[in-house]
Amino acid sequence: MDFFNYKRRISSETKIGDTPLGGNNPIRIQSMTSTNTNDTKASAEQSIRIIEAGGEYVRLTAQGVREGENLKNIKEEIRKRGYNTPLIADIHFNPRAAEAAAKYVEKVRINPGNFVDGVKRFDGKDLTDEEYAEELNKIRTKLTSFLNICKEHGTAVRIGVNHGSLSDRIMSRYGDTPEGMVESCMEFLRICIEQDFHDIAISMKASNTVVMTKAVRLLVQKMDEEGLAFPLHLGVTEAGDGEDGRIKSAVGIGALLSDGLGDTIRVSLSEDPEIEIPVAAKMVDYINRRTNHSRIEAVANADYSQFSTLRRKTYSVGNIGGDQLPVVISDRKTGNFEFDVHFLPDYIYVGKELASSAPKSVSAIVDFEGWKGGQNTYPLFDKTNYTEIKGNSSGLKFLELSYPELSEDIISLLKTDSSIVLIVTTNHANGVGEQRAFVHTLMNNGCETPVVFKRNYQENEAEDIQVKAGIDFGTVLLDGFGNGIMIENEGNIPQKRIDAYSFGILQAARVRTSKTEYISCPSCGRTLFDLQSTVARIKEATSHLKHLKIGIMGCIVNGPGEMADADYGYVGAEKGKVSLYKKQECIEKNIPSDCAVERLVQLIKDNNDWVDPK
Repeated sequence: MDFFNYKRRISSETKIGDTPLGGNNPIRIQSMTSTNTNDTKASAEQSIRIIEAGGEYVRLTAQGVREGENLKNIKEEIRKRGYNTPLIADIHFNPRAAEAAAKYVEKVRINPGNFVDGVKRFDGKDLTDEEYAEELNKIRTKLTSFLNICKEHGTAVRIGVNHGSLSDRIMSRYGDTPEGMVESCMEFLRICIEQDFHDIAISMKASNTVVMTKAVRLLVQKMDEEGLAFPLHLGVTEAGDGEDGRIKSAVGIGALLSDGLGDTIRVSLSEDPEIEIPVAAKMVDYINRRTNHSRIEAVANADYSQFSTLRRKTYSVGNIGGDQLPVVISDRKTGNFEFDVHFLPDYIYVGKELASSAPKSVSAIVDFEGWKGGQNTYPLFDKTNYTEIKGNSSGLKFLELSYPELSEDIISLLKTDSSIVLIVTTNHANGVGEQRAFVHTLMNNGCETPVVFKRNYQENEAEDIQVKAGIDFGTVLLDGFGNGIMIENEGNIPQKRIDAYSFGILQAARVRTSKTEYISCPSCGRTLFDLQSTVARIKEATSHLKHLKIGIMGCIVNGPGEMADADYGYVGAEKGKVSLYKKQECIEKNIPSDCAVERLVQLIKDNNDWVDPK
C-alpha cells in the first residue's frame, strides 16, 4: 500500500448478474429495502425507488424459506417493470432460506457468525482443537450444499462478517476482535476455494470505525498472503441518521476508500433506503477525483503500522498535544461570533486582528502581524515569517504550513522549540496523502510537534461538507494522527454548524466525545418497529446525556452484538414489543413499544446515569 498516492486496489472480478463487481469495474453503490419481503408489491416498489436513485444492487432480507421463495415474485415484478438491477438476499441464522433464495437472486449474503452457529450464547468456554475442527466440519457440510446450489444457478455470495455477531467458536479463540473477524471470514473463504467457488465478495462491518477499518486492512493483508484478491463491500453498521450517520459513514468508509480499498459501498442510515444512494454516490465521486493526481514523494515511517490503534506521540503545549483530547479551531475571520453552546470550539481564528466583539472566554488565534499579545490570544506564523518565532514571547505559537513548505530549516526549528503547534494545510488533489506525507516526515525526523489538520471547502449543502470533511479528516484521525482539526468553508453554511460537524468527526473517529452517541441500525425487512420515529423519540428524551452511548436496534439479529459498546440498548423483540439492555445484559423483555422509551429513561435513572437537562 502507498500511504501517499491514491490508487485503487486491483481485485478479482465477481459476476453478479449483468453488473460485475471488482476488477476494472467502478465502485458500485447499493442499498437495502425496509419492506416485508413477503409483500411483493411494496418490496418491488421500494426496490425500484432505490434503482431510480442510482442503486446498482438492491438487497432484501430473507428471514426464512417463505421470504426466500418470494424473492422470485419480487424479481419477476421488477423485471416486468423493465429493471435488470441485480438483487441480493440477506440471510441470518437460516441456511435453508439461503438455499431457497440462491435459486432466484443474483447474490446471497451470508454471515459466518450465524449461518450455521445460530444465536451467540458465548459462555467463555475454551474449545479443544478437536472440538474446533468438529465445528468447522459442520460448517463445511452446510456451506458446500449451499455453494452447489449457487454454482447451479450462477449466484454470487457475499461473506459478510459483522463485529457484533461473531460465533462462539471464534469468540473462544480470538475474542471480540478484528483478528477474530478476519479468521471468521477466512474459514468460510477457504471452504469456498476448496469447492472451486470464486464468485465472492467480502465485507467486514462494525459500528466502531476503528474496529471496522482495522479489520478490513487485516483481511486484505491476510488475503494477500494467501494469494487472494476478492472484492470488498464497505459499510459502517448502525451509523445512525442525520448528520451523525453521514459523518460516521464518511469517516469509516472514506478512510478505506482513501487507501484504494473497496469495490461496493452501502451507507447505512436510519432513513428511507433510497436516501442512502446519493450520499454513497458523493463519497465515490469525491474519492474518484484523486485518480491520476500529481505524485507525492514521501517515505513512510518504518515504525508506523496501519493496524495499530495507538496515536502518534507528541509533546503537550497549552491544551494541545500529548494525551489531551484533539481540539477544534473555528474559522471566525469574517467577524461572526455566533456559537452553539453545545459545540463551543477550543480556539477561534480571527485573521488579521482581534475584533472588540470577539468573545473573551474563547482562546483566539491572530495573524502574527496583527497580534498584540494579551491574555488568551496566540500568534499564527506561516512560511513567510516563521523565522520570527524564535524571538516571540508567547507561550503557544501556531505555524501554518503545507507539505511542500516543510523545509530542513523548519524541521530544525521544530526539533528545538516545543512551544509550536503546526496547522497543516493542503490544496493537493489528494490532500489526505499530502497530509499523511507531512506527518510521516515529522516522524522520520524525530519531531513530536502537535499537528492540527486544516482543510478548505466551498460548499453550500450541509451533506456535501459532512461527506468531504468526514473522509478527509476521518482518514488521518484513524491513522492515529492529529491533535486537532480546523474546517474552513467559503459557502453559506453557518460556522456554528461547521463547528458541530468538527466535533461530530472527532466523535466518529472515536478520539473525542461531545454528545450522546446513538448506534442505530438502518431499516430492513426484519425491523420490528418504526425506526425513524423511534430514533427521534429516543433522541428527544436523551440527547442531553452526552456521556452515554445508546443502541437502537430494529431486531435481535445484530442488536446486542453491534451495540456491544453501548451503555443502554433498545431492541425490537417482536411486533409491538421491545427489550431493554444495559450493556449486553437484557434487563427487561417484551415491553409494549408505546411505553418503551419511558421505561428506557427509567432504566437509565435506576442506574444513576441520568442527569436532568439544563
